[in-house]
Amino acid sequence: MSLDRVRAGGWRARIGVIVPPSNTVNETEFNRLKPDGVTFHFTRSPLHADPAADDFAEMMRDLDRACGDLAACAVDLVAYGCTSGSMACPADRLLGKLREASGADSVSTADAIVAALNALGAARIAMATPYTDATNAHEAEFLERHGIEVVAASGLGLNASFEKIQQISRVAPKAVFDHALSVDRPEAEALLICCTDFNTVDAIEPLEETLGKPVVTSNAATLWASLRATGIEDRIEGCGRLLSEF
Repeated sequence: MSLDRVRAGGWRARIGVIVPPSNTVNETEFNRLKPDGVTFHFTRSPLHADPAADDFAEMMRDLDRACGDLAACAVDLVAYGCTSGSMACPADRLLGKLREASGADSVSTADAIVAALNALGAARIAMATPYTDATNAHEAEFLERHGIEVVAASGLGLNASFEKIQQISRVAPKAVFDHALSVDRPEAEALLICCTDFNTVDAIEPLEETLGKPVVTSNAATLWASLRATGIEDRIEGCGRLLSEF
């Protein structure tokens, strides 16, 4: 085989992703769906139970280190791949820190979800998560501040301890499908499944076919926003309207 036409990896875009230490699904799903010429480079940053308690100081210090790792990879974009963390921290603080510390453009899961729902024209949603009711309430408040009404929300209570958090990635796609289906309401214009460590990619299209409405997940939204922010307009089939049509 001639090497004359073989390009280096990431010739279209190199995207850095920051995830919590226990997260394994985000990396798996992104690499499964990545377009040709795009590479993803992952690092980890600690979860913070109450990042606002010290005005996000510890979170910002941890992000400095994580962004330094990704800056060494010369990534074109940094994505913060944690739903609850990105919904807790004000966007200007979070995205500003990512840009400052990495020297690259930035997106977050929280802002990607809002942008995705806006692109789909969905102002009323049902929300399925692996979280506790308290976390769901915080996330519903975030969405409602951004003009998105949460008409129903339900979780699996799996972020109550570190041992339970480690179980999130082990929830099978069929169980994710069943859980999400149980949360939907007729008045919801879309279904949102939160958490970047939840096995959602195989459930998206079956849910859309069953419900007849768009389904947005934390990982699909973050992937979509990351690709579009780096000028990658490829449509990805088989995992929902967001990635195949927008």
